[in-house]
Amino acid sequence: MGSVQVKNLVKKYDKAIALKGVDLDIKEGEFYALLGPSGCGKTTTMRCIAGFETPTSGEILIGDKVVNNVPANRRNCGMVFQSYALFPHYNVFENVAYSLTIRDLYSGSLGQRIKTFGRLMSKRLGKPTKEIEKKVQDALDYVELGHLADRGVNELSGGQQQRVALARALVMEPSVLLMDEPLSNLDKKLRNTMRTTIRKIQQDLKITTIFVTHDQEEAMSMADHVAVMRDGEIVQMATPTELYSNPKDPFVADFVGSSNIYKGQVLKKNEKGNTVVKITDEIVLESETHTDKSEVEVLVRPEGIEIIREASTPKTENVVEAKVKVSTYLGPTIRYDIELDGMDVMVEEEFQPNTALYKEGDIIKVHLPSERVLLI
Repeated sequence: MGSVQVKNLVKKYDKAIALKGVDLDIKEGEFYALLGPSGCGKTTTMRCIAGFETPTSGEILIGDKVVNNVPANRRNCGMVFQSYALFPHYNVFENVAYSLTIRDLYSGSLGQRIKTFGRLMSKRLGKPTKEIEKKVQDALDYVELGHLADRGVNELSGGQQQRVALARALVMEPSVLLMDEPLSNLDKKLRNTMRTTIRKIQQDLKITTIFVTHDQEEAMSMADHVAVMRDGEIVQMATPTELYSNPKDPFVADFVGSSNIYKGQVLKKNEKGNTVVKITDEIVLESETHTDKSEVEVLVRPEGIEIIREASTPKTENVVEAKVKVSTYLGPTIRYDIELDGMDVMVEEEFQPNTALYKEGDIIKVHLPSERVLLI
């Protein structure tokens, strides 16, 4: 069973508290991302699950077994490190075969263990057993590196080295795959390619995967569920869609995607049942969010704001005059930095080849649909 449960996990280093009661319930076959800034506790959580750190308190279960006192090499977890951790004196095949060789060292007969130990003491692993040879070749073929089995790892590109590290983890047939910021050393184009590769492999094998990252694009594009962490705690757990559309905390709203966030004062509910909120003396908006708070954070995503052009359908609510400060062409989209009654606001709209861009100083009208005005 590859499910993972973490119950009230606490980790202390002297007086510093790295984890403050973390709870996770990851189902078998699920792709789960731990997302957050540096120092939030996401890597510490993964290292506790892997067995590289000992929790101060709490329980970790893999399947239905508590593994707190089980050593790392007995937890059946495959690990892909940020630095890849490949052996430079081994070729591709030998790097992937290494973990299987170590397993033979611990589980084989006395004769096999002595033979394996001798191979490990040399700088080359020597000829593997037929079983290991087949498993390694199958793993390399799966990540499309079978033709590079004899290549030195220092002769590979960053993406190829990452796939060697992935093959080395998968060859052990782990019940849980742990990945600690594995794409951070790659350029943007290669990261996009590897995201697709990792997600496809995970779905094909249906292997439970925990993926640590500080990159919200990676988490949102790959994971079934995302846990956003801050200061050793989980702030929100949700699907990527729910996390982006309905953040429960200003930190989550700001960390996941681009956001316009402002303080607001709730005034009343109007005849349509919408909440009326005051941001400035001149900016009073309607929101379809219902709240019992009197003071709120008002969130509007940049793509949720519509620029009213002459051909646009007339709007009757949440229409505000604004001044263009900067326009930025981004290919498929245009980003405008505008000013609303002294507030800086980002707006994104799809680029239309036949539509002229607004320039600095232009006065425009924008519409903030009530369903896109979220109150937190």
